Amino acid sequence: MAKSSKLVAAKRGRVLLVRRKRDGLWMFPGGRKRARESDKDCLRREIKEELPKLKLGRVKLWREVKGKNRRSGRKMSDAIFVTLKASGRLTIGDKKEIDKATWCKPRGIRLTPTSRYIRDKLLPRSK
Repeated sequence: MAKSSKLVAAKRGRVLLVRRKRDGLWMFPGGRKRARESDKDCLRREIKEELPKLKLGRVKLWREVKGKNRRSGRKMSDAIFVTLKASGRLTIGDKKEIDKATWCKPRGIRLTPTSRYIRDKLLPRSK
């Protein structure tokens, strides 16, 4: 079981990202699991906390990602979910943790190492 869950939602060539308040880095929405919480329950709770007005269609597990960040040495353990349907206003619920949410192109933006890894695996550059 993963330690956290993340959501990748795409719409018209853009992905949903939130910006962390503490360092200004962008990431896919989601967060850490609580005791006895499933990966999917964690995702739904985190989305409700971070973006309470966002409505999601069916979410599907894409992959569990386990690895180590080569730069920081920090371990990744994430359940990555994808959805093809997301709607509603991007209203911030947890203003202590994130300060902005937007639909944007997945390149040319400062991402967290985990989100950069997810982007590179799920949305590789076209050649």
